Amino acid sequence: MRVARAASVALTACLLAGCVTSAPPPPAFHAALNQDYRLDAGDRLRITVFEQESLTSIYAVDKAGYLSLPLIGSVPARGKTPDEVRAAVTAALRNGFLRDPDVSVQVEQYRPFFVMGEVTTGGQYSYVPGMTVQNAVAIAGGFSARAEKRTVDITRQVNGKVITGRVLLSDPVLPGDTITIRERLF
Repeated sequence: MRVARAASVALTACLLAGCVTSAPPPPAFHAALNQDYRLDAGDRLRITVFEQESLTSIYAVDKAGYLSLPLIGSVPARGKTPDEVRAAVTAALRNGFLRDPDVSVQVEQYRPFFVMGEVTTGGQYSYVPGMTVQNAVAIAGGFSARAEKRTVDITRQVNGKVITGRVLLSDPVLPGDTITIRERLF
């Protein structure tokens, strides 16, 4: 009887300890914060070809990960930095269209992030540089009455792999992140 009671107490302590603490996210999760921005579907780019008004415009990265530009057609953008896209557009324009193209590429609008779970209004929202989890929750209408308010789960793509990590409200959000607000147990 004592052994069963001791085992029950130990099991309860272990379960409650699991509720209070959580493992930190994998190192690659935060490493994504220090990497150059990588483009994906939903990003909108302002591409300026100096002295070529007909080529200068805002272009969206489509679902397949390509930009569609006049003269040169499809340019791969998924997983590339804006500077890599600039180099690709410059090379394509130099290949039979312009002698010495001067191209600039800037992110006009980042792809959205998503908030789901225990918030007032979950959904898709526009990303703003420098955004934290707390800002994202506020945009989604704040926590619901049943929300766990100390930590949240963020799912993001890092180096082609989808990783989920438990983070604090002060942690940064990246474009394309999915923030999940869990329900508290008590």
